Amino acid sequence: MKNTDTMHAAYRVADELLKDRLKDRAPEMLSDLEDLQAADVIVTRGTYDHIEQVLEVTGTPCTTVDPRAIDGADLRPDQIIFVNCPGDYSPKGLRKLTSFVNDGGFLFTTDWALKHVLEKAFPGYVKYNQRPTADEVVRVELLDKEDPFLMSILGPEDDPQWWLEGASFPITVLKPEKVKVLITSKELGQRYGEPAVFVSFDHGEGKIYHMISHFYLQRTETRTKRQRKTSYDYMKEKGLKQEQFAKYADLGADRVGLGEVESAFTSRGVMSKVMYDKQQQIKKKK
Repeated sequence: MKNTDTMHAAYRVADELLKDRLKDRAPEMLSDLEDLQAADVIVTRGTYDHIEQVLEVTGTPCTTVDPRAIDGADLRPDQIIFVNCPGDYSPKGLRKLTSFVNDGGFLFTTDWALKHVLEKAFPGYVKYNQRPTADEVVRVELLDKEDPFLMSILGPEDDPQWWLEGASFPITVLKPEKVKVLITSKELGQRYGEPAVFVSFDHGEGKIYHMISHFYLQRTETRTKRQRKTSYDYMKEKGLKQEQFAKYADLGADRVGLGEVESAFTSRGVMSKVMYDKQQQIKKKK
């Protein structure tokens, strides 16, 4: 089990590494991400997940509100709403989320929000399979090998792990022709009947993203010799040079290993992909 300070350091290192990776391979994508303003990203608080902590650690501007504040919020279709588990919205709030996405907004949900938000506000796409997980870590695989953003940050050497908190909700895809599985896990499928880790689907003019378990990863496991290497070894895999390492020491790179940074990097990459996709949608409408 890794403590909070360790995982915060992992996320700080991962965020800087993602920026360096994009600066080298896709500077235009990095520019799009840096254009985000606080009003563009809304996070609704939850009991079990803390997406706002990742945004804070990585310096991403956002506005954090209680779920019930959505009832009276003036939502815009150019925004992204991140929903922390469990997603405790009123019936009015759920209706507003439906309209928000239908009009072009992006919605990102985690874990129990599958049942409490998606099944209610967007029925017929995905559902909880009624087989809650144990507290464990599984290996994940990237399925969408054509996605330009994910391909810019991940490489063939990556072997990320995903933390499943106790009682996480596996995802049953009801409409495979409409729901895209971006990240999967053979281990998850073997143990709980459904391999999907991260999915997305269009609804109206907008888009929904959902992932099993929590966005803020509180721990990881080092299963292989590679994962027990240092965080600097991971930076080398990503193409960084020795002269770039000094700034990472200040971010806590000496306190975390390759396994922690790799998991945080994958998690951070998922969030960045959602933000990048939103920026691309906005550009197309201008």
